[in-house]
Amino acid sequence: MDKRAAWYNTPMKLFFDARYIRTDFHDGISRYTTELGNALAKLTKVTFIICNPGQRNFLPKGADYIEIHEPTSPKEPFTARILNKYEPDVVVSPMQTMGAAGRKYKLILTSHDMIYYRHRTPPRNLPAPIRAGWLLYHLTYGPQRIALNSADLVATVSHTSKREFEAAKLTKRPIIVVPNAPQRFHSHKVTHDSPIIKNIVYMGSFMPYKNVEALIAAMQWLPGKTLHLLSRISPERRRELQALIPKNADIRFYGGVSDDEYEALLADNALLATASFDEGYGLPIAEALAMGVPVAVSDIPIFHEVAAGGAVYFDPRRPQDIASAIKRLDDTATREEVIQRGSSHMATFTWQASARELLHAIETLV
Repeated sequence: MDKRAAWYNTPMKLFFDARYIRTDFHDGISRYTTELGNALAKLTKVTFIICNPGQRNFLPKGADYIEIHEPTSPKEPFTARILNKYEPDVVVSPMQTMGAAGRKYKLILTSHDMIYYRHRTPPRNLPAPIRAGWLLYHLTYGPQRIALNSADLVATVSHTSKREFEAAKLTKRPIIVVPNAPQRFHSHKVTHDSPIIKNIVYMGSFMPYKNVEALIAAMQWLPGKTLHLLSRISPERRRELQALIPKNADIRFYGGVSDDEYEALLADNALLATASFDEGYGLPIAEALAMGVPVAVSDIPIFHEVAAGGAVYFDPRRPQDIASAIKRLDDTATREEVIQRGSSHMATFTWQASARELLHAIETLV
């Protein structure tokens, strides 16, 4: 037994899988793992499962932890047998791939969305063997059904995803919604020193379904505005998109930014835009709304759940419609109304509320 975890006489031994925390910069899964795990630890005693000593820096101070293999290790199918020796009552994972065979505890697995069944290109940052496994995993629903049915309970991050899981009969287990929540920015005050919005911010990947091409095309009808493309991008993909830039359009590639740089750009007379054809959630939208920044987004169901009345919506297949929606936010009254609705809606999404929802589900299991 790992002696670094200090056991106490508590009514429940709750383990939380923190192996998805990145130690360089957060992606969506890393931030979800970090924020939900920390919020849960404020409500009840939690022992964290890590695979990298650096992940301890993202856990609550003094938190109990055990260290095992990485989620991509060949040992992953046998994770339950490794955890059994610690005698947990409940294990929560923010992903769905944890090995469950032979477990002697209650298990909650999380599947965030079904987007990779519709867009099967795996993330490019993964090693080639993992990318191949990812692709095979998403060719049919079979592997996902086996994984999710191995749990006692399945969590997901939105009601849109829950409906999709139910329609696809993805699991026989009860499904609960443990929503994503935005990070709360505090350093920069949002300013609109001009009645006309000057900056359009895009935060997200450059995969084909993200449809960044349409945002670029829309810039031909948006003179005087600047499109800021913030995320990391490969040299090849950057050249592809640069070749599409309309004449005289002001479009800037950043290749990645810090949280502070991201906040500063959102605060500077800006709106956030995304023209995705599809999305699992849309965390940048939530972050902008929480900050009091208006958004212009694709007219798709998940964005209506995330943004509600805090956005103007457009047809992502029509760049001119994108430009028209963005121009609507140049009207001060319209912009203020959208900001107010967005801020009110997003105030209902907090990591504390998500952790309470998760804890209630945990308590029903034990």
